[in-house]
Amino acid sequence: MLLRNRAVVALGLRMCSSHVTKGPLADAVKHSSDMSEFHEVFSKAKHIAIITGAGVSAESGVPTFRGKNEKWRKWLSQDLATPEAFSRDPSRVWEFYHYRRELVMNKKPSAVHLALAECEARLKKQGRSVVIITQCIDDLHCQAGSKHVLNVHGSLMETRCMSCGHVSVNKRSPICAPLKNKGDPGPDVPDAQIPVDKLPRCEERECNGLLRPNVVFFGETLDSHILTKVEKEIETCDLCLVVGTSSIVYPAAMFGPRIASRGVPVAEFNIHTTPKSEYFMYHFQGPCGTTLPQALAQHESEVF
Repeated sequence: MLLRNRAVVALGLRMCSSHVTKGPLADAVKHSSDMSEFHEVFSKAKHIAIITGAGVSAESGVPTFRGKNEKWRKWLSQDLATPEAFSRDPSRVWEFYHYRRELVMNKKPSAVHLALAECEARLKKQGRSVVIITQCIDDLHCQAGSKHVLNVHGSLMETRCMSCGHVSVNKRSPICAPLKNKGDPGPDVPDAQIPVDKLPRCEERECNGLLRPNVVFFGETLDSHILTKVEKEIETCDLCLVVGTSSIVYPAAMFGPRIASRGVPVAEFNIHTTPKSEYFMYHFQGPCGTTLPQALAQHESEVF
């Protein structure tokens, strides 16, 4: 079982690596880009798992925080997304996440999000199922209408109390008054240095604890309840799509190859190949907003 095998990496631990895993996964295969062949496989699948990453959000104009967007001010984004950074300077980290929240609130679901939602609704009428296992934290899948979504890295639109642990949906803009107009990513912008007692606070009765974004920081363990659901999905799916993910952030980077190791067809949709492309039966190169809607469109070979 994928999520019970913790020998190589701590599968519940979010980490970033460019290492290409060899050995116990599926043997490398020569992938196909034949869309007609994929349509035939798709038409027969009963339980489809779709793993999505930052490339899907990029189709909506959300920065991937890699490449030219990897820095916020003078810090690497992934260095701010750690429990140590939040403990050391919660004001700076809240500014960073406030910037991300405000950015996402102004974005709309892309053609990718809409195609996935339409596909899920259409296949449900045929007695088939679609589950989205996403690394994205922007909630755009849900905005598009997808119903069966597993957020493995949490949500920007939720907060968690550092004192009582209470989790709540929070879509306030700004999330607290001192953060209004803060978070500009420019390299010369000074930190706001907001006092801790003025940062977002818990509103549960008699708590008033410091809130943090309810996202999984690098180095933290993913939610065990979500992982249990993911385990079930990747062990029972009969087709997997890996869409817009660099396949270097673990444990999600292992999901597709592990599914492939069961002999299940896996199709990758990305603007380039990834460290895991060699394990997948299909690879469709190009913008996800172009390739995925075509792949998911209703066609004559679809079983009704």
